[in-house]
Amino acid sequence: MPGRLSQTVRSDARYNREHILDAAREVFAAEGLNAPMREVARRAGVGPATLYRHFPTKEILATEAFAGQMRTCETIVEEGLADPDPWQGFCSVIERICELHARDRGFTAAFTSAFPHAVDFTERRERTLKSVAKLARKAKRSGHLRQDFVLDDLILVLMANSGIHASSPATRAAASRRFAELVIRAFRTSPQ
Repeated sequence: MPGRLSQTVRSDARYNREHILDAAREVFAAEGLNAPMREVARRAGVGPATLYRHFPTKEILATEAFAGQMRTCETIVEEGLADPDPWQGFCSVIERICELHARDRGFTAAFTSAFPHAVDFTERRERTLKSVAKLARKAKRSGHLRQDFVLDDLILVLMANSGIHASSPATRAAASRRFAELVIRAFRTSPQ
């Protein structure tokens, strides 16, 4: 009997943890990282004590909640680097990253500000940014990307993109696509 009881508790704990992560993704996507932890707990249907037992800080919660988006971001950049045309790869990264970030304001906030104690997230973010820098160097050598492009320009793009407010997610995504198109034109060495 004791073995069965501990197995039930573990499955309840896993269930609560997944509900908390799902709720955190929803809350952070809608409200950003400034959303209160109590709102995450309320949306997950758990008490604050349960939330804090699983995730003692908002930093830990956000890092785990955004692990999937971080993997997607890394994949987007890897695919951009693999494109035989560095300019097309660079454009694809800008378009897809803006779209990813338009869907999730919380992820943008997490990505653009390093969590000092979330070592894994920070390392992955830095590795991804280094890959973008490598792609940018290749796109500059191809003659299509402006020579004065710096990596901080991408961070500014993400911050500006996160400021797009719209009446619906579809409208926000459309505005983000238009914004990405304008940014790409600004980064190109000569007009098309």
